[in-house]
Amino acid sequence: MSDQKRLFLLDAYALIFRGYYALIKNPRINSKGMDTSAIMGFMNSLFDVIRREKPDHLAVCFDKGGSAERTELFPEYKANRDETPDAIRIAVPYIQDILKAMHIPSVVLEGWEADDIIGTLAKQAEKEDYKVYMVTPDKDFGQLVSENIFMYRPARMGNGIEIWGIPEVQKRFGVERPEQVIDYLGMMGDASDNIPGLPGVGDKTAKKFIAQFGSMEGLLENTDQLKGKMKEKVEEHKELGLLSKKLATICTDCDVTFDAKDYELSVPDAEKVQEIFEELEFRRLKDQFIKLFSQEEAADPSQENGTPTTKKASSSAGSGQFSLFGGDGASPATIKDSSSRKTIKDVAHAYQSVTPGMAMKLFLQNLMKQTSVCFDTETTSINPLEAHLVGIAFSWEATKGFYIPFPEDKEEAQQLIEQLRPFFESEGIEKVGQNLKYDIKVLHKYNIQVKGKLFDTMLAHYLINPDMRHNMDVLSETYLNYTPVSITELIGKKGKNQLNMRDVPLEQQTEYAVEDADITLQLAAHFRPELAEAKTEDLFNNIEIPLLRVLADMELEGIRLDEKFLNSLSEDLNNDIKDLEGKIYEAAGEEFNIGSPKQLGEILFNKMKLVDKPKKTKTGQYSTSEDVLSYLAKDHQIIRDVLEYRGLAKLKSTYVDALPEQVQPATGRIHTDYMQTVAATGRLSSNNPNLQNIPIRTERGRQVRKAFVPRDENYVLLAADYSQIELRIIAALSEETTMIEAFKNGEDIHASTASKVFNVPLEEVTREQRSNAKTVNFGIIYGVSAFGLSNQTDLSRSEAKELIDTYYKTYPKLRNYISEQIDFAREHGYVQTVLGRRRYLKDINGSNAIVRGAAERNAVNAPIQGSAADIIKIAMINIHKKLAEGNFKSKMLLQVHDELVFDIYKPELDELKTMIQSEMQNAFELPVPLDVEVGIGQNWLEAH
Repeated sequence: MSDQKRLFLLDAYALIFRGYYALIKNPRINSKGMDTSAIMGFMNSLFDVIRREKPDHLAVCFDKGGSAERTELFPEYKANRDETPDAIRIAVPYIQDILKAMHIPSVVLEGWEADDIIGTLAKQAEKEDYKVYMVTPDKDFGQLVSENIFMYRPARMGNGIEIWGIPEVQKRFGVERPEQVIDYLGMMGDASDNIPGLPGVGDKTAKKFIAQFGSMEGLLENTDQLKGKMKEKVEEHKELGLLSKKLATICTDCDVTFDAKDYELSVPDAEKVQEIFEELEFRRLKDQFIKLFSQEEAADPSQENGTPTTKKASSSAGSGQFSLFGGDGASPATIKDSSSRKTIKDVAHAYQSVTPGMAMKLFLQNLMKQTSVCFDTETTSINPLEAHLVGIAFSWEATKGFYIPFPEDKEEAQQLIEQLRPFFESEGIEKVGQNLKYDIKVLHKYNIQVKGKLFDTMLAHYLINPDMRHNMDVLSETYLNYTPVSITELIGKKGKNQLNMRDVPLEQQTEYAVEDADITLQLAAHFRPELAEAKTEDLFNNIEIPLLRVLADMELEGIRLDEKFLNSLSEDLNNDIKDLEGKIYEAAGEEFNIGSPKQLGEILFNKMKLVDKPKKTKTGQYSTSEDVLSYLAKDHQIIRDVLEYRGLAKLKSTYVDALPEQVQPATGRIHTDYMQTVAATGRLSSNNPNLQNIPIRTERGRQVRKAFVPRDENYVLLAADYSQIELRIIAALSEETTMIEAFKNGEDIHASTASKVFNVPLEEVTREQRSNAKTVNFGIIYGVSAFGLSNQTDLSRSEAKELIDTYYKTYPKLRNYISEQIDFAREHGYVQTVLGRRRYLKDINGSNAIVRGAAERNAVNAPIQGSAADIIKIAMINIHKKLAEGNFKSKMLLQVHDELVFDIYKPELDELKTMIQSEMQNAFELPVPLDVEVGIGQNWLEAH
């Protein structure tokens, strides 16, 4: 390749929107509650281009005030667009500041779109012998492509970047010359820009017309060659066709000038960039930035993902850092990590390791005088059931602390921990820690109980800011402006060469471990007043902290698994899957990989043509996602079979084959790990295995529960389940008298609702009426629409709307409650549960209707789901306490949704059955009775 210079022009808004929507389900929120997804998405695209392509010249083009010319031609141009989401509106000034600090020009021209600016600059630079790459996912740019102008489509959804030159444009649009893309867009129209196009002309017809007539004008001059309806339509809408072509044309002579000097990639103002990244709390991007603009990026990533990208002549590639900046021969000045954040090097600290003998004796005397101490265990594994102690760090004063290393020999380690027993088992000393559940489980192996008050910084932060991450490094950087030493600095990255904590020299162990204890202590001091301010202290001290001990016991206990049964279930599933494969192949008329969405889409929508206008994914293949298929399932047997096939394959891989792998060799049981700080609603989630997701609606899914069995023949499983707790809570919170009465009289609530809504006597309610009422009962909590309801039932959209309207007339207080919740959220920015657990909703006053709608649904749903979570947590704490006080042999093992599972010692069954039911029903006083169903069995399925 010649030394032709390369210019990259970025379409700012297209990349910003793309970054924002890519993270829409899991937005990035920082500690100030700001949604930073759009900025992060754009910066990732920008860094990706710089890293892969090392461009000589680069500029970013922004729209301003829309296209004056197009709006004058056609006032409806782009009029169908939703209001820009707030996160994007806030993002743009930040992005422009970052670009300014990076010395990358932002090109903006009032009344012109970025497309026109890019089009103009591209054509000017081409004349000056540049190769130009237009970085945008927007296909309309195809019209500008030439020998030296390319489209550079960023990577997404696991597909690599795509570079479109003339051949790619010819193939994608079925044209001979790129400028015919304008005719294609004019004929077809463009929904996103509200360009009308010719009525009735879609992708295929537009390609056919271009092949036949060459252009829009060619088509309009030769309408006599068309037939029937199409001829009428095209002749009638000639003006519209010409207008659409004009709207789709990107202008290449607007008032901007390509400035080679200004657009040259130069050394950024590193301090300023890092300052903005810190304000936004971008840790990864900051690291990437330092790496990108310093020596480390010499390696050539151009073969990444197997996509050969355009490279400059290899002589300059990777020859020192300044190959990034036009090879001006300047000395490669590495960019320094400039951070206002302090590290262990900047802060005077006294961390010491305690030697046996006199020092240990003095340390213990001092330790026992404290009222609150932070401790942190260093171990050999992140799995607490397998971990051995390497050391324990203690801190009770900021920037000071002690470290006690532990010997590898088990008996010596036990002798050492015995000296610390009085501290751990002292009721009078508060223990502070980050994720104390882990430390409690590790110490349990050494027969040590952690007594006294607990303060867990991870749980405290979860109550203060449920939507953020809660790991210690993030908390430290956010609240203390301090970056702790990373574990990888000590033991290296994950993989076979990773060291064990024991291999780290004592001095480093001490600095690392005590730093953790010191920071955790400081975080606790920071969070105490915040908990009080958010009025969540009671929730913290009376629910989350006691629950931590309950969960530690349940996790240590584990549950026995019937592996033989699972093996036979695996074989049954294999046979079912084979049968389904046969049926699907027969219906399709050929064999293919059912697990490949691409092949499946081709069969269902290209070969079998099951629908007229199949939905496509962003990459242009047919969408076979769950919602697309389930919508079509009732009309096509093959789709029902595919959905069943997927369900069984997932069941087999996720549970039937995976569960035996998760049995702990030492105990012969499964020990799931309950996470208290994941779901923002307050519900628990579980890991390794995730018990919350075992499907219960299908026969095969229920079979998986059969594999969970009592510990031995003297025990039996008991499952206790809150019946319809969310509906009872919504009845209670909304004070909906009609519903409360139905619950008080022990009526079947779905039949009762059906009788009122369909206006028939209770005993005449049909199964279908009850089922529809049930769908609305549960749907209302999640803000179901008429559209959603008609999808879930056999009702038409108008019947569904009528049903919802009647429902609200029947339960008027429910409707008031819903609007009151939304009003409360608008005013306060959060909603709360019966115990004051808060869910913050930053989008509740947003301008984008879709985003705001989601926040409104959460405003209604969070207090209900969260209150149900709070109530079962109270029941767990009370039952656990009674089991301990009564010295029962029976144990509580699992919590799944609204259900608790126990291993019951048979002689204790009658007493405990009554106790468990009573504790669950009386966990919280509501105007509605809580109803608990109890079952007993030789396995979880039988008991449920």
